[in-house]
Amino acid sequence: MRHVRLPCSMSPMLGVRTLLMLTLAGFGAVFTALWGRDIARKRTRGIGDSDESAGDSSEAAAMRAGLPSLAQTSIGFVTNFFDTLGIGSYATTTSIYKLFRLVPDRLIPGTLLVGHMWPTVAQAVIYIHIVQVEMTSLVLLIAASVLGSWLGAGVVARWPKRKIQIGMGFALLGAAGLMLASALHFLPGGGDTLGLHGWRMGVGLAGNFAFGALMNLGIGAYAPSLILFGFLGMDLKAVFPVMMGSCAFIMPTSGIRFIGRGSYSPRAALGLGLGGVPGVLLAAYVVRELKVDQLRWLVIGVAAYSALALLHSAVKDRPRAQPTVPAQGVG
Repeated sequence: MRHVRLPCSMSPMLGVRTLLMLTLAGFGAVFTALWGRDIARKRTRGIGDSDESAGDSSEAAAMRAGLPSLAQTSIGFVTNFFDTLGIGSYATTTSIYKLFRLVPDRLIPGTLLVGHMWPTVAQAVIYIHIVQVEMTSLVLLIAASVLGSWLGAGVVARWPKRKIQIGMGFALLGAAGLMLASALHFLPGGGDTLGLHGWRMGVGLAGNFAFGALMNLGIGAYAPSLILFGFLGMDLKAVFPVMMGSCAFIMPTSGIRFIGRGSYSPRAALGLGLGGVPGVLLAAYVVRELKVDQLRWLVIGVAAYSALALLHSAVKDRPRAQPTVPAQGVG
C-alpha cells in the first residue's frame, strides 16, 4: 500500500521567496476584496431571486448570496484535505456537485476557481516554504500559468451551459485517465534537478501555460504537472511548489473574471473556502501521511461517471432543428 508523504523542509532563497509570498498575498487581498464586494452587491440587490440572466430556477437559487450550508462547507474540508495529500480537489469537487446536483453545470468552473482559492493559497505557502526549488524556474513557470489562466478565463466565463458541459466532460475524462496512470504507477519517476533550463524551460513554460488555461474548465494541474515535469527531469518533490504556486496565482486571476460575469455560485464557493483552509492545515501539519490508494480508485470511478453524465447532458441539451413549414401560396 502506497503512502502519500509531504516533502521535507529545505532552506530557500529568502529574498525571492519572500517577494513571491508578498505578491501572492497582494493577489489574494485584491481577490478577497472584489469577491466581498460582489457578495455584498448580490445581497443588497437580491440577485438570484429574480435575476433574468440566471437562466432557470436552479441557477437563480445557486446564484443567491449568503452563508454556506454545513454540506457545502464539508465538501470544502474533505476535498482540500485530500488535495493536500495528493488526490486533487477539482475532479472530486466536480464529481460531488454533479452526482448530487448541488451546483448547475454552467456555474461549476467558476465556483471551483473562486471557492478553492483560499485553501490553495494555504497549500502554496506551505509547499513554497518547506520544499527546495530553483526560484527563477518557479517564478517563470508561475507567470506562464497565470497568463494562460487569464486568457482562458475570458473565454470560458462567456460560454453557455452546453459548451461548459462538453468541456468539463472531456476535462474530467482526461483527469480520470491521469489519475489512473498515477494509480498504476505509470507516472515518470522524475530526476534530481530543482529547476529547468534551455529547451526544457521552453517546454515547461508552454505546458504550464496550457495547464493554466485548462483549469478554467475544471481540470486540476496535479497529475499533468507531475507527468510533464517528471519527464523533463525535475525532482518530483520540487514539482509541488511549482504546481501549488501556479494554482494559487491562477485562482484569483481567473476567479476575478468569473466573479465579474456572475458565473459562479457564491454560497457553494464560500463553503469551499471556509471548509478548505482547515482541511489543508489538518492534512499538512497533523495527518501528514495517509493510505489513499483505495480512495484514489473511488475518485477515478466517480470522475469517469461524472464526465459521462456531463457529456450525456450536453447531448440532451443539444438544440433541435426546427421543422421547416412550407410557404402557403395566396389563393
